[in-house]
Amino acid sequence: MIRVRFAPSPTGFLHIGGLRTALYNELFALHGGGEFILRIEDTDRTRFVPGAVESLIRTLAWAGIHPVEGPYLDEQGQLKEKGDKGPYIQSQRQEIYRKYVDQLLQSGHAYRCYCTAECLDEMKKSQATLGRPIMYDKRCCRLPAAEAADKAKSGAPHVVRLRVPETSATEFDDAIRGHVKFENATVDDQVLLKSDGFPTYHLANVVDDHEMGITHVIRGEEWLPSTPKHVLLYQAFGWLPPTFAHIPLLLNADRSKLSKRQGDVAVEDYRKQGYMPEAIINFVALLGWNPSGSQEIYAKEELVKEFDLGKVNKSGAVFNRTKLDWLNREYIKRIATSDLVKMAKPFLVGRVLTAESVETVGERLLARAIELERSRINTLADFAEATEFYFQEQFACDPAILPWKKSNAEVAGDRLTGILELAEKLDLDVYEDPKLLEARFTAMIVEKGWTNAETLWPMRVALTGRAASPSPFEVAWALGKEKTVNRLKQAIRSLK
Repeated sequence: MIRVRFAPSPTGFLHIGGLRTALYNELFALHGGGEFILRIEDTDRTRFVPGAVESLIRTLAWAGIHPVEGPYLDEQGQLKEKGDKGPYIQSQRQEIYRKYVDQLLQSGHAYRCYCTAECLDEMKKSQATLGRPIMYDKRCCRLPAAEAADKAKSGAPHVVRLRVPETSATEFDDAIRGHVKFENATVDDQVLLKSDGFPTYHLANVVDDHEMGITHVIRGEEWLPSTPKHVLLYQAFGWLPPTFAHIPLLLNADRSKLSKRQGDVAVEDYRKQGYMPEAIINFVALLGWNPSGSQEIYAKEELVKEFDLGKVNKSGAVFNRTKLDWLNREYIKRIATSDLVKMAKPFLVGRVLTAESVETVGERLLARAIELERSRINTLADFAEATEFYFQEQFACDPAILPWKKSNAEVAGDRLTGILELAEKLDLDVYEDPKLLEARFTAMIVEKGWTNAETLWPMRVALTGRAASPSPFEVAWALGKEKTVNRLKQAIRSLK
């Protein structure tokens, strides 16, 4: 059975590239009837951020990504685990790694290194001066047996390094990049166990992938140079390596690596800005992967059906914010209004409405305001500014912009007076249909011989305070008779 894993480090918020890695793993597993696992690689304790594991799990759940094994949060928000291959948090697997380190030391595939930080700094400076590659020079690997034994017996501080062959090459097949070959002379004797007793990523991920039955390792291409070290470890243990697949980097528009310096990179940033999870998933899925055909909007089920590692590109994928905005607009347009209201409410509270007023403003007004503005915004957060005028109790418009640009205040006042007279006469049921409102007001304009511009412009501004908005008939439909009449009266008074 296919078994894949997403193994992030809890060093902060989930990066958008990490979300794509998690998604590709889940899509691959679901497409092949396999299992997707979450594992937390927290062996670098210097970079560990408290709460990052919980944040990561919540973000994956928000995006609709659901591992079948690994850490999860129960109903009380407590961290728990599911699955029979745990622990799934690496800091809880210390004894397992120690056992395998001892095995590597006994077999001669690893050795203890007693070099101090100062010694290593001098080594790097010397190599840089001579123009040589910066890598460990194997000096502890060449210690006389007696000296090495004495140091081990004394308990001198040390790390454990992988003994990389000095000749030949390490080769493997990558599901995306094809056959890959690294000369062993270019591969560093990687630290496997640090002096604090914690394993490095390189040892821990190989041991865990083997023990958890991982069949395919799908990860970012930044790990490609480390893969020969991992292959050597599999060979040292006598294990069959998984299939590797290194997905391309995400790039800025200038083709530099996507970074915080040039924009938002955390999934949480996009969530706070009001991007819908379905749009984010659709967007990141197509960053480096090209399904068949010209389709651009995919449901999750369609992504699962179409996913193929063989169609993942080797070259980096440019993160196009304009494309993301377009996708998000499309999802906002398609979702049911009732669901959209629920999703938009959190973005209105504290900006347009208070926690109390969001409950008292009325579902009718909320739903109609959001329905009218949904085609005019990019994100859910945009609803705050777009809908603000609908909810203002003390509403007032600027009299300077009430007249049409080729008209004047006197004409605007006259037209608004006529509009008010009709607005007050119309039955409540007319306000339930914007088309009916349009027909009634348009008929009046024709009857009086007025122009649309000099009549409807002041009506729009009177009801919205804005030069750009949905039609005044749609706004009147959303506001209802009482608010429409009151705003017209206020606008007329402001012109006097």
